Amino acid sequence: MKQTCDVAIIGAGPYGLSVAAHLGMRGVNCRIFGKPLGTWAGHMPKNMTLKSEGFASNLSAPSPDFTMKAWSGRKGIAYEDQGQPIGLDTFLEYGEAFRRRFVPRLEDVQVTSLARKDDGFVLTLDTGETFEARNVVMAVGVTWFAHTPQNLAALPKDMISHSYDHRDTSGFKGREVAVIGTGSSAIDLAHQLQESGASPHIIGRADHIQYNCTPDPEREKLLYKLQNPPSTIGRGWRSYFCAEAPLLFYRMPKQLKERAIRSHMHPAAGWFMREQVEGRIPTTLGHTPVAAQAKDGRAVLTLADGAGAQTTQSFDHVIAATGYRVNLKRVPFLSESLRSQIALTNTSPLVSDNFETSIPGLYAIGLSAMEMFGPLMRFMVGAEFAAPRVAAHLERKIAMPKRQRAA
Repeated sequence: MKQTCDVAIIGAGPYGLSVAAHLGMRGVNCRIFGKPLGTWAGHMPKNMTLKSEGFASNLSAPSPDFTMKAWSGRKGIAYEDQGQPIGLDTFLEYGEAFRRRFVPRLEDVQVTSLARKDDGFVLTLDTGETFEARNVVMAVGVTWFAHTPQNLAALPKDMISHSYDHRDTSGFKGREVAVIGTGSSAIDLAHQLQESGASPHIIGRADHIQYNCTPDPEREKLLYKLQNPPSTIGRGWRSYFCAEAPLLFYRMPKQLKERAIRSHMHPAAGWFMREQVEGRIPTTLGHTPVAAQAKDGRAVLTLADGAGAQTTQSFDHVIAATGYRVNLKRVPFLSESLRSQIALTNTSPLVSDNFETSIPGLYAIGLSAMEMFGPLMRFMVGAEFAAPRVAAHLERKIAMPKRQRAA
């Protein structure tokens, strides 16, 4: 058993890296585990463009000179707060530069077990190492939360997959592929499938594909901004409130929280994808898959429209671009005894306004905290709120016993 550290961070996505950066600046003894930006580097379409605008595509740095804007300026990369889409490779290069500067001791290994011990925790790594930590921050992102509708469950595994599974779509060349969903994951993936020589077909219950509004500098007058204030998660006063006042959101009644989250969970693609899809990729909209079966080597989908009328279509493969649902039962490193003690809101952990779960010393940030802090936690920009808050709280908590001993 190795020496105890003050904080162990599980996950090295935007939230994990940002928390580690802020803790490092504060001199807190911490370790962070995971593949750096693993979901972005290994599970996003390789040629995709970020949906978020430039001003909402930052990791949370403990110094002001490491925003996407500042880094792009130093690198000579074209940047605008709005209207200049950011490619995935550019974002990954920015993330790697962030890691080298602020989180140089990231350990690219996986946590295989987390259990409680006395007033702390015991962690086991896939290297076989076991050590103790006084506090643990779970920044697990979407890794274990891919959601595939039950109506597709009858398909054999070689005919059904989730959008999370596909960075490279070249293996689908010459095949007919149904993409279920109309959000950014579905649209980005359908476009890449077509670029790879496949024949994608978008299927969604929405009557039309919604795209984010195209930035228009001429429209950005004072009156328009007052009526539709911009925020890091969308335009309008509701989005502005959710983005700028997560602590007020935290204190709202549960019913109002759920309504606000639902209003921000509607699927929408980046504005720049419209020309890549309309008139180029076949769609069946206003229809929901209600059943699926394998027949003669094909995946046969039964689709129902809003009136209940049904049709069937067949494909070589079906990809569910149907989002993510937090469920702690799917987090493999949590011991059963530890998991059973975590209070929940729906299937997400109930956390304090400092992101601490019902188990003292165990924290959950990012998507896992969306039920409590709102849709801001669904986006990487939420790290700009969560990371400094968690880091400041942990610094105070760790320093308190030292002050008491000194007194």
